[in-house]
Amino acid sequence: MKWSFRIAKLAGINVYVHWTFILLMVWIGLGNLIDGGRDVALRDLGLIIMIFSFIVLHEMGHALTARRFGIQTRDITLLPIGGVARLERMPEDPREEFLVAIAGPAVNFVIATFAAAIVVLFRGWDELSRIELFGADVLMTAFYINLGMGTFNLLPAFPMDGGRILRAFLVPRMGYVAATEMAASVGQFLAIMLGLLGFFTHGMLIFVALFVYLGAHQEALQVQMKSLLRGVPVREAMRTHFISLLRDDVVAVASKELLAGNQHDFPVVDESGQLCGMAYREDILSNLDDEPDSTLIDKVMQRDCGSVPVTAMLDDALTVMNDRNCSVLPVIQSGHVLGLISLENIGAFMMIQSARKHRHVTSSSIPFFKPIKHHSPVHIAEDTHADSTPLL
Repeated sequence: MKWSFRIAKLAGINVYVHWTFILLMVWIGLGNLIDGGRDVALRDLGLIIMIFSFIVLHEMGHALTARRFGIQTRDITLLPIGGVARLERMPEDPREEFLVAIAGPAVNFVIATFAAAIVVLFRGWDELSRIELFGADVLMTAFYINLGMGTFNLLPAFPMDGGRILRAFLVPRMGYVAATEMAASVGQFLAIMLGLLGFFTHGMLIFVALFVYLGAHQEALQVQMKSLLRGVPVREAMRTHFISLLRDDVVAVASKELLAGNQHDFPVVDESGQLCGMAYREDILSNLDDEPDSTLIDKVMQRDCGSVPVTAMLDDALTVMNDRNCSVLPVIQSGHVLGLISLENIGAFMMIQSARKHRHVTSSSIPFFKPIKHHSPVHIAEDTHADSTPLL
């Protein structure tokens, strides 16, 4: 994730902190320092660090469980709203998805149980009835934080773990896409109820409701997109008429090609035709101010743009685009570029398929039907395969 920096590496997984998290720490620290003094500021900063430490452990529960099923985790990022573990993919097997989803809250409940056991052992059961979240008692604080975090994430609403658990139970009964839509609808309903509650109680709940509502909508959109593209070969939508650049071409050559046609991004190949990288429009334009007649494309191209084989499916290509943060990918065979695939190509392919399906249905059901030309926008959902664990 952009504007994040690494703070640790746990079990081979990089843990990042987003700059907004630092902003949150500074805001709380300065606010409490002004209102309550140094001791209050240090206490609340320590509480935040404790909360986000538990969030990291929560996300590690997801990551390590996913690893048992052959799914790697790219990284974990701490945000003001919680943590995000970027899995390579979410398991579509209901049992695997259930275990991966439940692992996060399970970690919180284990920590809460451990803290409660120590409290009861040394202080008795009555001690658990004292709720002092902002007190100096570390064990009681750990107990209530983890109890609340685990319970909140079990709400049956995307993007919380409870939404994925609900989908895992529904998949055997109605299929993956329908189960996702049902779980997303439940999540959006809960978000509306939570928003209404926040309107009469605390404004922060409205923010949480918005987060849940949009998360549920995004999850349903991603699954619908993948279901439409799954099983469709990438060659069905790739651009076959394109211009390649040589790695020893200069930037001025690329700028002329950019002006001459409607191609914005160019595969870069060597003398034998083997793919070397991609020269994107932004890279070309950003180097025109230097020495375009002497700067080689080899110096400005991106070597980590990725590619997909001609045998790949469109949903695989979309995943690579999201993973590499590249809007255009070369389609290769034995290292040679056969075509280009982009979000624009995928959107056009879906519009054509939708138009064909619409024409087939209407013309077969209504005699002498003459279809009316129309244009419908197609929105491509970005699938990051992320698991979010908000904590408010």
